[in-house]
Amino acid sequence: MALKKGNDIKLKIDDAAYKGKGIGKIDGLAVFVPNTAPGDRIKARVMKKKKNYAEAKLLEVLEEGPYRIDPKCQHAKNCGGCSWQHVSYKHQKEFKQDQVRDHIHRIGGLTDLEVSPIISCDNPFYYRNKMEYSIGHKRWLSQEEVNRDEYVDDRCFAVGLHAPGRFDKILNIRECHLQDPISYKIMDFFRQWCIKNDIAPFNRIENKGFMRNLIIRKAFYTDDLMVNVVTYQDDQGLIEALAKALREEFPEITTIINNVNDTKSPTSEGRYEKVIYGPGYITDKIGDYHFNIDANAFFQTNTPQAEQLYEVVKQFADIEADNIIYDLYCGVGTLTIYLSDKAQKVVGIELEEVAIKNARRNAEVNNIANVSFIKGDMKDVFTEAVTNKFGAPDCLITDPPRAGMHPDVVDRLKELKVPRIVYVSCNSSTMARDLQKLNEVYEIQEVQPVDMFPQTYHIETVAKLALRK
Repeated sequence: MALKKGNDIKLKIDDAAYKGKGIGKIDGLAVFVPNTAPGDRIKARVMKKKKNYAEAKLLEVLEEGPYRIDPKCQHAKNCGGCSWQHVSYKHQKEFKQDQVRDHIHRIGGLTDLEVSPIISCDNPFYYRNKMEYSIGHKRWLSQEEVNRDEYVDDRCFAVGLHAPGRFDKILNIRECHLQDPISYKIMDFFRQWCIKNDIAPFNRIENKGFMRNLIIRKAFYTDDLMVNVVTYQDDQGLIEALAKALREEFPEITTIINNVNDTKSPTSEGRYEKVIYGPGYITDKIGDYHFNIDANAFFQTNTPQAEQLYEVVKQFADIEADNIIYDLYCGVGTLTIYLSDKAQKVVGIELEEVAIKNARRNAEVNNIANVSFIKGDMKDVFTEAVTNKFGAPDCLITDPPRAGMHPDVVDRLKELKVPRIVYVSCNSSTMARDLQKLNEVYEIQEVQPVDMFPQTYHIETVAKLALRK
């Protein structure tokens, strides 16, 4: 019988695939199944059938493979925050190493290049300095609740993380092990306060309600702790009452922000924001430098691993005292500033206004005079006029978003023929695509994975490029 959507199947998981899914085969057809590990024998239900592959949902683990462990968190198999908590950390790293190698060889075509051993994370739990909790009017039901004969109500004030692939259902979490435990305690207090005070969660389908997101930032090297409440409406009295309750319960909180997103956009960044308490930012360190971080500014999520990542970048950049460095997609200037002690000048380019504002302030706070920041879209701003103004780069650092670099930027790099490039990526597949094009002009000398996100399939990768002679 041909495999069809809705079929229940028994399957042996042979390998770990991209995005943390296990992969097995039936009659030569690849079947991808989340929440599985190599060696597992499982029962699953086919949810999608395509010509070359199928996707299935795990129903039961019939026999556990050698890589499977008991997850630390009760929500692990339903939560979008962790995809590999059921796999031992030792083997998570092996799978990520294989993933990067596959992308470099298969997509990048660099089959002779061996990927360096992954740099692991000392703290595979409680490592995040930022958690973004979603709020909704419907909670995700467990499989046990779905299987009950009686009706189970899913309507409530739900706070937590989205169930994988569902924008309309929130996993109403009762524990989380990704950020310092105070994060969950604040979230739970916030949930109970909203229920007690009859505050409406935002309904994304009908575009009504009040509370949209709760975001908590906790600095790693300082005691700073930010609570950022994202609302659909501006109600100063209500937010101030909530802020007062939060401060009484958690005196550790150093600043409280209200972002007001009164649009249909699902983003957690408000159309405008108000500082309710404290300075409106937190301060953290990377290396010897302090960084002020606003509510909506990007900052590396795993602070100690960011130091490991930046050390790899510094080593690959091989900076000399008279060098001019360009840092593309520079964010709040953390890497720009981190490299400034080795170079004559470092120029950061970034699209987001709030990030550029933070970057300039961070340079001032750290008394760094040899950095400059330019706001704009990389494909429009990174032009000959800019390099004429600031000088031709001796080394260029690029850390693009998950989609990789725009083709125009790749072409510009090939034209510039910068002596050295260091490519930092949170998506090794798009990095491999860009490296394939850059390989026409540059020799790809090293590829170094750095595990910033234990319990997930995500992996940071750094590549060292040198101009071909």
